[in-house]
Amino acid sequence: MKENKPWQILNGTALKLIAMVSMVFDHVGDNFFPEAVWMRVIGRIALPIFAFCVAEGYLHTRDRKKYLLRLGIFALVSEIPFDLVTAGKLLEFGHQNIMLTFFWAILGLLCYDALREKLKKGGTVLGLLTLLAFAAGSLFLGMDYGILAVGIIFIYVLLRDKALPWRNAAAMAYHILLRNVGIYWFGLLGFLPLFLYNGKKGRGLKWLFYLFYPGHLLLIWGIRLLL
Repeated sequence: MKENKPWQILNGTALKLIAMVSMVFDHVGDNFFPEAVWMRVIGRIALPIFAFCVAEGYLHTRDRKKYLLRLGIFALVSEIPFDLVTAGKLLEFGHQNIMLTFFWAILGLLCYDALREKLKKGGTVLGLLTLLAFAAGSLFLGMDYGILAVGIIFIYVLLRDKALPWRNAAAMAYHILLRNVGIYWFGLLGFLPLFLYNGKKGRGLKWLFYLFYPGHLLLIWGIRLLL
């Protein structure tokens, strides 16, 4: 078993909690304190961590199809809360929630691995072309963080055999390429906790984020109604 470095002190649960706190700052700032740019800056931390955790989930889950199904169910559950907060109405099809983005990325990876397994020679090339199609599709379908989130997830999975610092470096370079203006630079801070990851699952809390995402959106919408 590979020995962790002294600074690798964060497990999977800790990463998810950091990302969730960051997301709360982002959404609260966006909805109630639009002048507080610092809250949106903190909010940039969430996406790299969540994308990494989704990639790790795909690599380590016992059943990838069930993993996809869970993401799909909560993508549907989250869409109305997301639309209420972002568009002020029950359904708005121009911008979709982040859970759907994660579902889309995992669906693409399932197709990639299936092509590699069935076609052997040429399967990898066709699989990579399929991933490119899924990345482009995230743009046309209006998914939250679209090609950025999908691409980061793909990078972490495709480089699964590389050491974590190299995977982080590749994902950071991709982030810089796509999001290099304004407060989006601060998204690079989201990679810092990933360098501290010790590879352990932690307490799990598998359902926490699934329930937290639509739940905190509904709470924000409810508070807005009261105000």
